[in-house]
Amino acid sequence: MNTSVASTGRLVWAALRMLLVLTVVTGILYPLAVTGIAQAFFNDKANGSMVKVDGKEVGSKLIGQSWNIKGTDKPDPKWFQGRPSNSDYDPLATGSSQLGASDPRLVKAVKAAKEQVAEFNGVPESKVPVDAVTGSASAIDPDISPEYADIQVRRVAEANGLTLAQVRKLVDDHTQGRAAGFLGEPRVNVLELNIALKELADQS
Repeated sequence: MNTSVASTGRLVWAALRMLLVLTVVTGILYPLAVTGIAQAFFNDKANGSMVKVDGKEVGSKLIGQSWNIKGTDKPDPKWFQGRPSNSDYDPLATGSSQLGASDPRLVKAVKAAKEQVAEFNGVPESKVPVDAVTGSASAIDPDISPEYADIQVRRVAEANGLTLAQVRKLVDDHTQGRAAGFLGEPRVNVLELNIALKELADQS
């Protein structure tokens, strides 16, 4: 009996020591090591790819945001607009509407959005690209297609007192090609584009 109790005690003590060691290694040392390496070598990415203007954080390159007239839900004509968001660009509530392509609700919403985008930018509906009226799978896509940026050029130029050539150059300068030359599609980061737009407008 005493031998059995002693044996059980040794097993329990061994298990507790193993639990303590694993807790320290995987719960403290490993996270600290990974965090330290990330901060030392990938500081920008580890901290959310935040963008600062005059020392103030204005957003993340990885998360879209609304560009509405202050205090309203109406898009501000001075800014390039991003893709529609089912979650109002909330990174804690990502996800699409989950409506199928043939769902009457989606068809109706896309039709209405196309009419609004066309009217807002003064272009025919045939010129409105798909990403202007449909959200991404995450609902926080920070990028738009060069085609969507292009139909906004005239409206943005007029609202900011800039020339078409100036604004078109901004779009060209901020258009990123396919990764490695063949992955994905060309894209424009809306936050970076609007920051450059503000700098140009302030100089004019």
